[in-house]
Formats: sequence, C-alpha cells, structure tokens
Amino acid sequence: MVAHSCGRKESEEVMKIEQILYGGDYNPEQWLDTPEILEKDIQMLKEARINTVTMGMFSWSTLEPREGEIQIEWLEKIINNLHRHGISTILATPSGARPKWLSDKYPEVLRVREDRVRHLFGARHNHCYTSPIYREKIRTINMRLAKELGDHPGVILWHLSNEYGGECHCPLCQEAFRNWLKGRYSSIKELNTQWATTFWSHTYQSFEQIESPSSIGEEAVHGLNLDWKRFVTHQTVDFAKWELKAIRDAGSTLPSTTNLMYNFTGLNYDKVAEIVDIVSWDTYPVWHKYQKDITVAWDNGLQHDYMRSLKHKPYLLMESCPSSTNWQSVSKLKRPGMLETASLQAIAHGSDSVLYFQIRQSRGSSEKFHGAVIDHYGGVDTRVFEEASKLGRGLANLTEIIGSNVNAKVAVIYDVENRWAMEDAQGPRNKGLYHYESVLKSYAALRKYGIDVDVISSAQKLDKYKFVVAPMLYMFRENIQEKIKDFVRKGGHLVMTYWSGIVNQSDLCFLGETPHGLTDVLGLRRTEIDALYDGEVNGLRPTIEGGFNQSYESRILCDLIELRTAKPLFTYTEEFYAGSPAVTENRYGNGVAYYVATDAHEDFYMDFYKKLLPRAGILPLVEGIIPEGVTVSSRDSESSTYLFLQNFNNKVVDIKGIDVDGFRIYGTGGSKMEPYSTKVFKKFVKSKS
Repeated sequence: MVAHSCGRKESEEVMKIEQILYGGDYNPEQWLDTPEILEKDIQMLKEARINTVTMGMFSWSTLEPREGEIQIEWLEKIINNLHRHGISTILATPSGARPKWLSDKYPEVLRVREDRVRHLFGARHNHCYTSPIYREKIRTINMRLAKELGDHPGVILWHLSNEYGGECHCPLCQEAFRNWLKGRYSSIKELNTQWATTFWSHTYQSFEQIESPSSIGEEAVHGLNLDWKRFVTHQTVDFAKWELKAIRDAGSTLPSTTNLMYNFTGLNYDKVAEIVDIVSWDTYPVWHKYQKDITVAWDNGLQHDYMRSLKHKPYLLMESCPSSTNWQSVSKLKRPGMLETASLQAIAHGSDSVLYFQIRQSRGSSEKFHGAVIDHYGGVDTRVFEEASKLGRGLANLTEIIGSNVNAKVAVIYDVENRWAMEDAQGPRNKGLYHYESVLKSYAALRKYGIDVDVISSAQKLDKYKFVVAPMLYMFRENIQEKIKDFVRKGGHLVMTYWSGIVNQSDLCFLGETPHGLTDVLGLRRTEIDALYDGEVNGLRPTIEGGFNQSYESRILCDLIELRTAKPLFTYTEEFYAGSPAVTENRYGNGVAYYVATDAHEDFYMDFYKKLLPRAGILPLVEGIIPEGVTVSSRDSESSTYLFLQNFNNKVVDIKGIDVDGFRIYGTGGSKMEPYSTKVFKKFVKSKS
C-alpha cells in the first residue's frame, strides 16, 4: 500500500507495507510503574508475530500532566524499544480524551447537550470541536509529537484522534452553524424556502435567529435537522483537518488515518474519507448471537465493503476483539477458529491489516474485561494468545496480497444522508422503517451468489459497474437520478426499490411524478405507499410473462404503481391492490431497470439476483454450488486473483462441489473446511510485467 497526504507530490512514495500489519492498541502509559511488564510485553509480541502497535490516543494526561509541561520521553523510549525488535508504531493524536486540568481551567472546551446543559468532565469525546482553546491546545501537543516523533523510523502512520463522533450545542457551535448556513444558502429567504418554514409559522427573518435542533425547542423542521447533521460532519472534519495541519506544519509527512465505526450515522464518512490517506475502521460483530453466524458475517462484510468503497483502495482493520467484547449486552467468547476467520474476512474484503483492541488488558476502569491478546493472567499458554500467535504466523503466507484491491462490478447504494432524511421524515412508518436491513438483504443475496460488491453513496460514480442496486433511495442528491439514467441508458442493469425518489437534498418533496426524473427509466409511476403493521404480510405472485415460478412474502411497505412501459414480473396477492404490479422490468436505452415495489423476503432477492446477474454479464467468482454459510471473495493484483473461501459454520463443510481454478496458498488441503476456517487460492490472470 502506498498512501499520500495533502501537500505532497502524488509521485512521492511515503509508505510501503512489507507485511500485513498485525497487532493493535497498546497502552504502555498504564504500566510505566511496572517496567518488567513492558519488557515482557516485547517478548510476547514477538512470539505472537505482532509487528505493529497503535499508541497515544488516550495518553494526553500522561503526555501533558500539567498545562505546558509536555513529557514525550517515555513514549519515545517505548517506540525506540519496539522498533529495535521490529515492531512499528501507528502514532495517534491524543484528542479523543482531554486531561482534567484542561476542563477545569477552560470549561468552554466541554460539550453542551441539545437541551443546552453543559457536560461535566468525563468520558471520551466530551469536547467542543469549535472551541478555539481546545484547538489551540491540541495543536500545541500535536506539533510537539510531530516534531519529536514524526520522522522516527519506527513510526509509520498518523492516527487522528479516536472514533470521531458526537455533537456540541454551545454558543460557539451555534455561531459556527449560522455561519455555515450563510455559506450554504444565498439568503435567509432561500433557507426558508428550502426548509419549508412557513409550515407551523416558523419563518426566520435572519440567520441570527436560528438555533440547532433541541428537545426543548425546534426539532420538527426537517431541513433544519438535516442541515444540522451536515454541519456536525463539517465541523468534525474541520477539526480533523486542524489536527492534521498541525502535524504537517511541524514537518511530518507520514500518511494519516482515523478509525471509523460500524453502522455509524453520526457523520457522513464520505467527507471524513476525503481528508485522510487511508481509511480504517473498528469492527465488533456479535458472533454466535444468532442461530447462524453467516447472518453476522453478511452484516460485517457489508461494513468492510462500505469502508473499502470510500476510497476504492485497500484499507486497514484498525480495531477488532481477539476474545469477548465487554461493552456489548453479552460478553460472548469467540469459538475456536473465529478469531482467524473474522480477521481474514477483513483481508478478503480488502484490508491490509489485522489490528486488535487491545494488546494488553487494563487492570481497571471501563474496559478491564474487554478481550486482549495478553490477559490479566499474562501468560502465553492461553487459548486466545495461542490462536493469535497461530494467525500471526499464518498472515506471513499472505504477504503477496498486500496492495491488491477488490474489482467489483456490482454496487449497492447506501447513503447516510438519505438515511438521515428518511428516518426523520415522519412517515410512512415512524417505528421500524428498516432501511439498513433492506440494504443488507440485497447485499447478502448478491454475496450469496458468489460475487464481490461495492457499497457506495449517491456521491460516487456508477461508470465502473454493470449492476447497481438502489434500495429505498428516498432522497435524490448529488444528481443521482441523472447518473442512474445515464448508467441504464449506456447498458447498465438497475434494481431500484420502493420509497425512492421522493425528496430533494433539502428533504423537500418533489412535485410531479415519482421516482423523480426516473419514471421513463423505470417505465412506471408510483401513486401511493401502504405501510403494514408489524406482523402483517402481503405476497408476491409471479406473472406468466415474468419467467419466475415461485411466490414470496412481503412486509413493512408496499408501493402502489401505475405501469407505463414496464412489464410486471410479480403482482401483489393481498389487500385492495391485489393483482396490481409489485415487481417490474423496463428496457431503457441499452440497459434494463427493475423496480421492487415492496419489502420482499430475503429468499426473493436470492432468486431474483440469481436470474438477473447473468443477464448483466456478472458470473460467480467460482463455478459450482457454494454451501450455505460459506462465503467467496476476491482481491486482484496486476498478475493474480486471490480467492478467499470462508466457512462461517460451526461444523465441517464439504466444498468439493466448488470448482476453484487456482492453487492453495493458505489453509488446509482437501475438500473439507473445518468450522470457522479459511482457504485462500491464487489464480494467475496474466504474466507478470
């Protein structure tokens, strides 16, 4: 992987990963009074084949115990010692949690809640990203770290803060919000138009009258709510850029990252990804919670693909748990083999790292029972340490995969701003809209077919794809309707679902026919939408001309549609609209557009895509029958394709029905796959240059 940062020439090589980064969060400041433990850690890290640690994200009170007294020597000493033993450091800025002296002396740095109450000292990310004082203090310590450690041979990457998130409603943020709105809208009149403020007599006479949404004030103007979320992203990204600028001003040119989170809707990660060189994220799946672990695997896989698709480049798995996750409702142990399988799932989807939280278990406080490579017992003869060591040895066999990427020809659109608007829309279902679940159903069905999938936002281009799925694309922004129209006209295959094309980027309903701008592409007009109660079921019956022969259940929402040029593939079986079209097909230009007007059962999507994908020229990565609970993924280099077969079942699976055209470079031989195991095959696609 080669990464670049702002201010450097694009051709300048700044980072090469010679081996898959393996390790995780290390907090030596917790053990400074027991140097014998720090020395023992080095030997245990080497035994586990750990080559990388992340340090510094929660070290501010140790780095600067009193204002202006910055002490970096202890950190430099540890980095030196790790480097001597072949262990690299990802160095974090410490803005994720501030020291007590800072909050006591400068209370303005503490966040204000939406009900206008200021927080007390405590927790993480309890600080105002707008505060000049907070920015000044973090700039000072970031510059000091960068000057003294920014060119250290043992430091390979800057880690900005930790899991950016949250919002502040203090007077400083209110003023910043108003200034942001002034930049977004040409006038207060335009803002009133876009927010539809004449409803309930909410018209503003000036920007100075506007306040952020609040439970003790205004929270029903949807344009206000939507723009506030956009502002929170803007202000968070601006703070991250401020952090990075301090590092660059101090002379460090190392690439940067920041760790993103699972299914997090507090920020638009498109914007965050723009300012860092490498995307990284933290994954904590609830393995073994459901009857089948493949259910969790599809969900986690969607997130892996979403993170990779932010830049369409290899990314980093920054945090995962080697054992049980203590802050979940149940601290379930990973079954034998799951540590390896979950870790290699990240590699299969495009990661160049496997990193854990945490290396050594802390003795006290919030995460003292969170899983770690080294637990309180502190020995090498634990099941977790042995499994981590086995994986460390195994990752050495996959070094050649570093830098290879996923070349998906299929994409699912998942847009967080669309989700913001839809979940705030007050209709057609205010409890249980299940947007994310609708995305996951299509994603899982596509993956079950045995193909790679990108997960993209409305802001991204569609040119590289042959098949695009747009589930519940309620909001049309970033000119997505024109991109879709062009995509289909040029030969693309589109699947759009119910409750799409309803509002513009300000959450204003389109006037006229919907889905807006695509009625000719889809060959239909939606007329109404019926929301079903929990437990209420409708059905899909195939038409004679559709070519399908099985019926399916549907729930939650049912669009009623009027056909123009589209032909019906399925019709509804229940209610006053029984017999009316529920799934349609329409040819437009050189492509085909399908419309699924209801929340169909997951079995429908599996059968539907299995028939549609070959028509679009999309074939599975492997020939043969993929057993239930087994996934197939691939990564491509210039000369080779790497196929990953993973068994997420808790039993042995026979894969003799799969034709793998390549030779095995990871995993045991034969046609049997042990529970929670992985096989990797290499296939040459052309001669090396």
